[in-house]
Amino acid sequence: MSSNSSLCFKTCLYKNLRPLDILSEVVPVNGVMSGIRMIQIQGARGFKFSAMRPRFLSFPASRIFIYCDLFPEEFSIVFTLRTLHMQSKRNEYIFTVLEENSDTLLLGLRYSHMKMTLGSRPPCTKSESGQFWFNAAQKGLYICNGTTWISMLEVEEKLDYLEEYQSLVTSSETKGIEVFVIPSVGLFAATANRYTPPGSAIYKWTDEKFVAYQNIPTYQAESWKFFTIGKKIFLAVANFEGDDMGQEFSVIYKWNYRKEKFIVYQRIVTHGARDWESFVIDGEAFLAVANHRKGDNHNINSVIYRWNSRMGLFETNQTIPTSGAYDWEFFHIGPYSFLVVANTFNGTTTKIYSHIYIWLSGTFQLFQSILTFGATDWEVFHIQDRVFLAVANSHSYDSRSAFPNSYHAINSSIYELNITAQMFVKFQDILTYSALDWEFFSVGEDNFLVVANSFDGVTYSVNSFIYRWQGYEGFVAVHRLPTFGCRDWEAFNTTTGSYLMYSSAREPLCKVLKLKTF
Repeated sequence: MSSNSSLCFKTCLYKNLRPLDILSEVVPVNGVMSGIRMIQIQGARGFKFSAMRPRFLSFPASRIFIYCDLFPEEFSIVFTLRTLHMQSKRNEYIFTVLEENSDTLLLGLRYSHMKMTLGSRPPCTKSESGQFWFNAAQKGLYICNGTTWISMLEVEEKLDYLEEYQSLVTSSETKGIEVFVIPSVGLFAATANRYTPPGSAIYKWTDEKFVAYQNIPTYQAESWKFFTIGKKIFLAVANFEGDDMGQEFSVIYKWNYRKEKFIVYQRIVTHGARDWESFVIDGEAFLAVANHRKGDNHNINSVIYRWNSRMGLFETNQTIPTSGAYDWEFFHIGPYSFLVVANTFNGTTTKIYSHIYIWLSGTFQLFQSILTFGATDWEVFHIQDRVFLAVANSHSYDSRSAFPNSYHAINSSIYELNITAQMFVKFQDILTYSALDWEFFSVGEDNFLVVANSFDGVTYSVNSFIYRWQGYEGFVAVHRLPTFGCRDWEAFNTTTGSYLMYSSAREPLCKVLKLKTF
């Protein structure tokens, strides 16, 4: 920009600070004759255009930029538009800036009707570059840079309360839930059900509800794990009991694109399997199984399998001694990979160490041991640049005590990574009641943890709680959720909202709760 242009631009800014009614500049004197009339709604005045209104109303920019004819580099336009209906696929420009003596479009604000589908946004390609998109549902304003939508203004949601959205009747009690998305197919939930027959079920999100989609034979299924390797889509079930022949194995199922069903892919011998964890290190895929017990022996090996791309199968890569293993959790911190196991019982006591392992030289090696009490779950999460680990302690029991008792009202703990000490240190204790699961989720800028409380020593009808992150105060209870034998929580989102789903290990019922925000 030349010095004269800069001077003129500054003059425009300083001498035209008052708001300008642009619409009044284009309304002709004989407004009624032109199909335009003044109306007033709840104290706000505006113009109503009839169906026979003129297609274009225009004026030279010099009528409002009276001190220079340069359109300012920075400006704001405020408009209110009310439309009763709009034809599908039709769009109209509300405001445009055209090149002088030409129809060349320099700037345009366009209103269009868009039909949104699950997880989709309007297209953002080179042809849409520079266009704006206002997401009315999320109150967000975005601009297309030719490849993706860039947020310019977004109102962060706040969690207000939860309402019961769906009661999903299952074939039997449900130990675990896995919610996942198959691209171009949809959103699914797999429930790990106790009895065989009829086995476990997969549900598909249809018309804003979960409906039965596929049934799979399982043997006291404890959990499901969804993962992908390239274009291959897998779902692994952890079977706790043996089949009708007494053979213990868990099964990996593969998605068949033609049948749109999961089919048996690989059987793996397991021992009282509680959990599968999938992860990738240096481009290689792994699966870890938590073997809980073999017969009455809880001190057995759990196994880590590596994907053999040539054979197309998982093969044993490493065994790790565990004691009543219940859960594996994998996570990265910078260039380092970690795997933490929840050890529950060693045959004598639940007061035992759970272990964090670090990946070094092709194997997992012990990094840190943390004393736990019947640990059933680890949940890793990040808040800004801080890393946390939450453990669910289910109960305290020791058969060696003079009067052995099982205490279910005990603390579960949250640990934070101390970079200087290179270890996780206790950050907060939270009183729980036979906790079986933690789930971390976010709403807007707020972070939450929800705990699955299952038993207080007397009844399975106990409250589970949602805790909100409050910085220096740590996590503070903000919502009390009535649950019955709560076993697992899953958080998920759709285009219609955010949800929590919990399973009950004591009744054939899963519940979906919808998060109401403001």
